[in-house]
Order: sequence, then C-alpha cells, then structure tokens
Amino acid sequence: MATRHMYLIRHGAADPFGELTDVGQRQSELVGQRLAGLPIDVVWHSPLPRAVRSARIVGGYLPDAPVREAAELVDHVPHIPDEAPSAWAAFFDGYGAEEAAEAERLADALTDRFARPAEIETHEVLVTHAYPVAWLVRHALDAPPVRWLGLNCGNTALTVIEYRDGTEPTVLLYNDMGHLPTALRWSGFGAGVRP
Repeated sequence: MATRHMYLIRHGAADPFGELTDVGQRQSELVGQRLAGLPIDVVWHSPLPRAVRSARIVGGYLPDAPVREAAELVDHVPHIPDEAPSAWAAFFDGYGAEEAAEAERLADALTDRFARPAEIETHEVLVTHAYPVAWLVRHALDAPPVRWLGLNCGNTALTVIEYRDGTEPTVLLYNDMGHLPTALRWSGFGAGVRP
C-alpha cells in the first residue's frame, strides 16, 4: 500500500515585514539537516517570502528534491466559526459571510491537494504557516472545524502526517522541535513558560 508522507514545517522566524530573520535562517538550516537523510521527492512552499526563503534553505539539504510553489499553502484563516469561542472573539471581529466563504474555499483547496493518499509512495515537505498546519492536523484527526484554533506550531517545528488508501490519516509528529537548540525553540508563540 503506497503511503504519502507529508512533512509539514512552519517557516522560520520572520520580521514584521515577513522576511526571514537570522534566527529563521538558522532554524531552516537545522530542519533541513534533520530531513537530509530522508528520501524527499519534493519541497512545496507557500508563495509568501518567509516560506519561500525557508523552503530554499531546506531544499539546499535535499539536492534531489525540486523546490516548488503551491498557492494552496498560503497563510490564511481556514475556518471562521458561526459563533467564535469567547477567547477568540476579538480575533474574528470584522469577519463576515464573505470572509467565511473565502476561508472555506482556501481550506478546501489545501485539503483537496495535500490531504489525501498518493498513487505511489511519496515523501513531500510542505513549508507553510501555522494556520495551514493546524488545519491539516485538524483534518487528519477528523476533529470539528473549530478545533484548528489553538493548534499553533513553532517556527520550523516538524509535523508528520501519513496518508494511505483505505485507512484514516496517521499523525506521527506534531510541533516537534527536537532539531532546534533550546534558544531557537518556541519562536512563533506568545510569551509563556515552555518545556
């Protein structure tokens, strides 16, 4: 049975203008080194500069894998609940029916392209953003759409999902930062105590 191995990576740390920082570059190098021993077929990335740069750095450690853009990986809100949880009310303030329809369209495009088995064994890296990673994890677990909220991930954290015909997806890793030294972990999260 062919397995589609999906290695999801949030881009490296970026500045307020969306450009990769020195920290983000180092994070990208380290996750690239971690993936270097795997039979990666392709590195897909969001069209946004922070993801493009991270993907190129990762791709430098995977010389046999082409680095390609996938518009479906763009940073976007994947689901707008009819009634936002109170902790998220301010986040969704100003969103209406038109934005909800666009969110659904983008989320469907993402899952239609990437959240399914392949006809042949594949190993694909997706360099994207926190929200698409959260949406793909939520989808793999068949959780209610609102459960994407709070599934944040650190910059260059690794999430691995496997897809096979005839069975549900398997989430092997989520938000794994084992390749990062302590000082480079948890970027992309708010302040707080972290393990």
